[in-house]
Order: sequence, then C-alpha cells, then structure tokens
Amino acid sequence: MLTFIDLFAGAGGLSEGFVREGFKPIAHVEIDKHACDTLQTRIAYHFLKTNKQKNSYDLYLMGKISRDSLLRKVPDVLFDSVINTEISKTNLDSIFSKIDSINNSGSVDLVIGGPPCQAYSIIGRARDPQNMEHDKRNFLYEQYVAFLNKYQPKVFVFENVPGILSAKNGEHFANIKKSINKAGYTVDYKILDAKDFGVLQSRKRVILIGWLTGLSLNYPNFKPINNQWKVLNDLFYDLPSLKPGEIPKISYYTNPINDYLRKSKIRNGNDFTVQHEARPHNSRDLEIYKIAIEKWKNERKRLNYAELPDRLKTHKNQTSFLNRFQVVDPDGYSHTVVAHISCDGHYYIYPDFELKQIRSISVREAARIQSFPDDYFFEGGRTAAYKQIGNAVPPLMASEIAKKIKGMLKNEGVNSLGSLFA
Repeated sequence: MLTFIDLFAGAGGLSEGFVREGFKPIAHVEIDKHACDTLQTRIAYHFLKTNKQKNSYDLYLMGKISRDSLLRKVPDVLFDSVINTEISKTNLDSIFSKIDSINNSGSVDLVIGGPPCQAYSIIGRARDPQNMEHDKRNFLYEQYVAFLNKYQPKVFVFENVPGILSAKNGEHFANIKKSINKAGYTVDYKILDAKDFGVLQSRKRVILIGWLTGLSLNYPNFKPINNQWKVLNDLFYDLPSLKPGEIPKISYYTNPINDYLRKSKIRNGNDFTVQHEARPHNSRDLEIYKIAIEKWKNERKRLNYAELPDRLKTHKNQTSFLNRFQVVDPDGYSHTVVAHISCDGHYYIYPDFELKQIRSISVREAARIQSFPDDYFFEGGRTAAYKQIGNAVPPLMASEIAKKIKGMLKNEGVNSLGSLFA
C-alpha cells in the first residue's frame, strides 16, 4: 500500500483526496488543536466505514453519542498518526521519533502538504509594512525539505499560493527549488485552478511535484474538466433555508441528490448533514448585504465600499480593500474561500436574488464550495470550522492529483495494495 506523510495537514483536505485513491496516511503533522481533532474524527469515519460500522459515526453527527464514545470504537494506534505540534527546527527530532515509532516498514512513498501561505500571499504582503520579509513562515519550506532528506520519499507534493513565485522578487522560490534539488529531487510546478478539477470555486494554487532524481517521471498532465454546474442550482439547491444566526443540529436535505453532488461525492449516502449553521448579523450588515446582492443581480458588479451611504460605513479606509463585501456568484464558480472567513462573512454573502436569505454562507456551504463531503465534521466550533475550511486544499482537487501520482508510481513498479483502515 502506498504511504504518505501529510505536513501542515490542517483539517485534512489534501489527505482526504489521497485516502480516497488508496494511499495510507502514516502521519499528519499539524499545529492547530482543533484541526487535529478534526483529523482524528475523520480517521474514525474511515475506520468505521471500512468495518461496516458507519452507523456509529452517523450517531455522533446526530449528537446521539459523545465524541469520546465515538473514538473508543477505533483502535488507539490509528490516532497516533495525528501529531499535534509545530513543525520547527527544534521539534524535528521529536516529530521524526514519533513517526518512526508508528511506521513499522520504515519507508515512505510520498510526502504531501504546504507551509502556511500568509507569508507568501500577495494580500498578506500588502497589509504588512515590511512586506512579510521578516516573517519566519517564509522559511518553513526548510522543515519540509528536512522531511525529504530524512525519509527520501519517491514523490512529494508541495502546495502554496501563487504569491510564492514573486515573494521577495522570486528569491524565496528560487531557494525552495535549490533546497529541493540538493535533497536529491527533480521538481517541476504549475499554477493549477481548483475549478478545472470539478470544484465550484476559482482557487489558483502553485502545485510543486518532485521525484527522486533518477526516476523516469514527469509532471502530470491534468486535463481540465468541462464544468457546466453552478453554485446555487447545483451546489446549494438541496440545503434548507437559514436565517442569520440559525444553528440547526441536523439539516435534512430538501431535494434529491443531483448529478454534481453524486459525482463530487459531496453527498454520499445520508439523508442529512450537519454544521449547516449561519452567523448572526447586525442590521447594518444585513442592509449592506442587500445592497451588494441587488448590485450583483442588476448590474453584475461587485459592491464598492466607498459608494455605500455614509451611515453604513465603519471603516475610515476608502482607498483600498474596497471589495470587502462580496456576493458568491450563483451562476458559476465561487471566488476563493480563505481563512479570513473565520473573522466575518462579508466576503461570502449568500446569493439569493429573491432576498429571502440575506446572510453570509453557512459552515456547510463553505465546506461544499471546498468540495468537502457532507459527513466531514469540523471540530472546535463555528469559527474554528470556518478557519479550517478556508485553509484547506479541496479534496476533489486533491483526489485528482492523487490519481496522477498513483499512476506515476505504478509506472515505476510501485503498487497500491490492501485495505486502508482494516
């Protein structure tokens, strides 16, 4: 069975895609406690599903058993793969020791993951007076390369924002490639967009793929999917209506499954979902949301903050970041979901042109935009869930990347065999 280590794992979007394609996770390394809890809950899901006990997981989603009761149904050794710690130079030996203690074979086929992107983000650099040049996250790639040196995986996948290419005039990216080459790898990269993988979101990311020098491999050719689906009619159409601040424990679908939800595996057997909960909003924000929705409906234009009536303005800055209120496009792809969605919902207004649902998108709607399946549960509460979703790699995109990687390794005589969570 092909194995992998997931670095800076977050809530496991990238890992989920590789698990779907038959890869076995050796370790997920992540600093955020809530994300680690989410990873453990997802491990429980996969184990129980494989062992025909998924009903226990559904009972947890419905609030009928506690999380402790859920986790007790799973061998403790599986949870050892989730290592809740910072990936730093001082912690490397400790992380290596934990991974070595659970990796009986000693070999690793794949390393995946990407350091936090804020230091490379163009928006992040614009907001920082020092252009993020002194942010220590600029150098987290060094720890990623340390894992390549230690485990010598056959292939690796490194994901980040397009801003990584231009950070410090390209110096950081040049150093990343140089370090990877020094570790014994040939590397190539492309800017890939999640919408070309069936995700209903325009989300461009730099995907570096590298392989041990000497292997006769090439960067995979990803053929874009001809996507005819729409956010409102195909992605949100079966979720119950919500009022601002409404938090139903269980949300039963209001329509049968459609072609998109089936093919994307967002709906996968249950007649309900959870975490379809909406933020509360004050009257001023709701009025702004209404203006933004009507402007998009009537003019197909985004709201310019400077054009709002003075009585609705709360920010003195009226020269930059004027697109802080955005409606999700109902007739195509959503704009990129980012971690800032955990702070407020202004950038992700629900696209109801009939003005029956004036609110920002729910946790479940954000997860669907990222292509997470409806039974994926994000631990830690609403704010933590939004943050995990915004930071994630869409599982649908990750799955397509995993298929190509599996094909590359198969061509090199490495086969994936066995049951994943048996």
